[in-house]
Amino acid sequence: MLVSTTFDIPGYRISAHKGMVRGIIVRSPTIAQGILGGLKSIIGGRIGAYTEMCEQGRQHAYDLMVAHAAELGANAIIGVRYDASDLGANMAATEVLCYGTAVVAEPL
Repeated sequence: MLVSTTFDIPGYRISAHKGMVRGIIVRSPTIAQGILGGLKSIIGGRIGAYTEMCEQGRQHAYDLMVAHAAELGANAIIGVRYDASDLGANMAATEVLCYGTAVVAEPL
């Protein structure tokens, strides 16, 4: 699957638009990540446990978006973006959304 943040793919012609596709995941830290992240936030510095959790969330959302595009018969996704938001103080979780436009791209 070709994936691009731009709205074209060099060397390809877009022959069909299949529609918007998305992958969404809600992640919360494991107990170990929460403890390590909490301790690190007290002393400062890079919080590796949270970085890992965020990267896993982005990858999972990306994979879901690619699967959604494949279901629609697309071979490429253009205009890809990420968005993330916290679900609130009472629920220590983050929503990660990856979205774009599914297309059929043909080599020039």
